Amino acid sequence: MTSEAINAAAAGTWRLGDLTVNRLGFGTMRLTGSGPFNLGTPSDRARSIGVLRRALDLGVNHIDTAAFYFSSLRSANELVNSALAPYPDDLVIVTKVGPGRGPSGEWLPWARPDQLRGQVEENLRQLGRDHLDVVNLRTHGRHSIAEHFGALAELREAGLIRHLGVSDVGPEQLAEAQAIAPVVCVQNRYGLGMKAADGDGGDDGGGDDVLRICGEQGIAFVPFFAIAGEGGARGAGDTDDAEVLAVARAHGATPAQIRLAWTLHCGPHVLAIPGTGDPDHLVENVAAGAIRLSDDELARLV
Repeated sequence: MTSEAINAAAAGTWRLGDLTVNRLGFGTMRLTGSGPFNLGTPSDRARSIGVLRRALDLGVNHIDTAAFYFSSLRSANELVNSALAPYPDDLVIVTKVGPGRGPSGEWLPWARPDQLRGQVEENLRQLGRDHLDVVNLRTHGRHSIAEHFGALAELREAGLIRHLGVSDVGPEQLAEAQAIAPVVCVQNRYGLGMKAADGDGGDDGGGDDVLRICGEQGIAFVPFFAIAGEGGARGAGDTDDAEVLAVARAHGATPAQIRLAWTLHCGPHVLAIPGTGDPDHLVENVAAGAIRLSDDELARLV
């Protein structure tokens, strides 16, 4: 398949509230630097801007970002703004709040409910928007999120946010949020060989429950680290099990493409947001949306 024929629309579409997106999107975390959470060598700015523009050329209309994605010289939100503004009408930008970082990159204590407005306004400023399409509340631990989510619901009522989502949650936290305001997406760590759908820990008894609940209720389930797997923010390792390699060979694809295809086969409500600063990897990632795995192959990929 030539790059001209590759388009994110091949993966199909889903809705985030009233916003329709192609199921194959793009995550910006790796745009700003090479190290975990962008603490490594700053990226080449022109190349990063080129990757973002190429993503839209390939049909990507769902960008995942955050104000805390930055390196010593690069800000993901600034790159998105510089590359894509004025934004196309069909482009959906999803950001997240909760974590915070100081100017030197150090992690700060998780935001209090009264600090979330400041984080939302910072995303608005950096992205050059008067409202945010979707804001995910990124949680930490299995405590109540009612006060934090309620603060975001107030900002939604005020018109600063169009839709709300949650990230790294278990079934109880998802239900708690839904009792306050509609939830259009759940962003949890999930991937082939690392199916912790109830959050980073994966051992709180939820297992695949969040994935299933989202499907039953029509909520988008958006895995992060779908390619990296256990490597997480460090990136994918250089080893894949024999079944992944065999399926990749059968499709003339890379193991990373098979991992993305497997992710998309987890349900029509499952989206993918692979991130990269490499234009060639971007094309490969988008092409994965057209890979169709057989029932036998899916059974082998467990």
